[in-house]
Amino acid sequence: MNIRFRPLILILVCLLTFAAGIVSAAEKPRIGQTVSDFTLRDFHGQEYSLSEFSESPLVVVAFLGDECPLAKLYATRLVALANAFADRDVAFLAINSNVQDTPTEMAAFAEAYDLNFPLLKDAGNTVADRFGAERTPEVFVLDQNRVVRYRGRIDDQYGVGYQRIHVTRHDLSIALEELLANQAVSTPETETPGCIIGRVRHVEPHGEITYCEQIAKILNRHCVECYREGELAPFPLTSYEDVIGWSEMIAEVVSQGRMPPWFADPRFGEFSNDCSMSESEKQTLHAWVNNGSPEGDFAALPEAPRFTKGWNIGEPDAVYTMPKPFTVPAEGTIDYQYFTIDPKLTEDVWVSAAEARPDNSSVVHHAVLFAVPPGSHGFGGRRSGGDRGGGEAAIAGGQLIAIYAPGMPAWHYPDGMALRVRKGSTFVIQMHYTACGSEQRDQSYIGLKFIKPEDVKQRIRNGMALNFAFEIPPHDNDYVVTSKTRFLRDTTLLQLFPHMHYRGKAFRFEAIYPDGSREVLLDVPNYDFNWQLRYDLAEPKQMPRGTTLMCTAHFDNSADNLFNPDPNKTVRFGLQSFEEMMIGYYTSVRTAEDLTKKNK
Repeated sequence: MNIRFRPLILILVCLLTFAAGIVSAAEKPRIGQTVSDFTLRDFHGQEYSLSEFSESPLVVVAFLGDECPLAKLYATRLVALANAFADRDVAFLAINSNVQDTPTEMAAFAEAYDLNFPLLKDAGNTVADRFGAERTPEVFVLDQNRVVRYRGRIDDQYGVGYQRIHVTRHDLSIALEELLANQAVSTPETETPGCIIGRVRHVEPHGEITYCEQIAKILNRHCVECYREGELAPFPLTSYEDVIGWSEMIAEVVSQGRMPPWFADPRFGEFSNDCSMSESEKQTLHAWVNNGSPEGDFAALPEAPRFTKGWNIGEPDAVYTMPKPFTVPAEGTIDYQYFTIDPKLTEDVWVSAAEARPDNSSVVHHAVLFAVPPGSHGFGGRRSGGDRGGGEAAIAGGQLIAIYAPGMPAWHYPDGMALRVRKGSTFVIQMHYTACGSEQRDQSYIGLKFIKPEDVKQRIRNGMALNFAFEIPPHDNDYVVTSKTRFLRDTTLLQLFPHMHYRGKAFRFEAIYPDGSREVLLDVPNYDFNWQLRYDLAEPKQMPRGTTLMCTAHFDNSADNLFNPDPNKTVRFGLQSFEEMMIGYYTSVRTAEDLTKKNK
């Protein structure tokens, strides 16, 4: 949470049951039980009753939330299904039971996604309780007698931080077709990933832990950098009113270790950008939720943190923008896009800070700027995937300059340190987009700050331990790939950055010193492609001459890996996310280097 956020990431599978309003398994209406009539109003105040649709052989009831990323992704798909089954008189209703969603926000949601069926407000979540609905988007199919015949997901394409290239099972559509054919539903219940419905609390708030005294401080420290208006997260967490509807969801993502996203094993290394939450903070959050989430004394509310407006590196000396906007479709998988820029460098430049910024954060997963020197031929001349104007092959031999990705701060080097970009280099921006449920446009940009050559004391070197000669067999759930690089001079490590794609499972950096001793520098036992984290060493690490930096990666190409695009394929190196990469990036300087002496 104390980092950049991609909206699809806040989508989780396991349900934590709290006394404060979550319907227990015993209370859920099961398949075959009848749902009684109800009456709700839409955001215009017009009433709708379930009984009004008595002529419809089937009614689909979908629980949606205005700010839930998965609900946004599936909204247009529900519209398409409503259109597809309209001539067979299947009725669709949407219900919003979130205490935090207002009628005005509901109206904006309905307009944004062109809903062609009623969107009703379930004040007090009484209807959600009647259905036993837990998450958004969760759908129920009722037959003409209003008996529950199906409940669960819409299809299996989107899940916890991943999306399949194609839908492999259209659960809702299949259920409707089977029922219209007078058949039993083959899979009447499926697990629903999504956001927990923000219910009215039924526990009287109590206890000494309150939002104003303790919880706001924790959220300010770890969350609100992104969870505030105008930033990357899908909703703000800057007031009690914002937080109360998401309290159970906050407890869940913290419990599962998905927020704040930090994946380094704490047994190895210390990192200055460690955003993890302490066990004490986690326990405080859980106790607050279980105690009914009391607000506390407003006078004790801490001052809101102040954040840098605009560029985090300060005003850049040069800004490079994608040469043209890119239109991101409402859904589906989008291949990496490459955009080439000629910065017209007539002499070498020294980069002291770099920051990539998304123009449209709702669809930008990551943006990477590479400087490609004249005559570069990539990884041994190897091309991968489509050429797209040579972008994919070019960046393979280019120098990494800047990255925007979830969890990665701007690149700002210590005084006297800078990265050299050679004259005549071209820039290539690699863009990875993810759909958000509605068509979007993006034209991202990157800013650089320069220093004079005579002010450079040490040259930043962005290196990599790379392996591109692997083949991951189909269905292998723990395929190991290693790579290494040897330091020919005394070197000081500053940063480590593991990179794999959807099948990435774990990654470890290890130093093998000249005397044969070994040290784990960074271990990421649960790699997550959605969070491209850079790990900044709290203290620079000395790599004596002759030290080997060994990287070990584990890949899961089995069907158990829900991120896996296709477990039946042999997977090789490639720049597209459905292929794989095994790169241990690192940032370093030569320990004894002092370039200022050469300039005198």
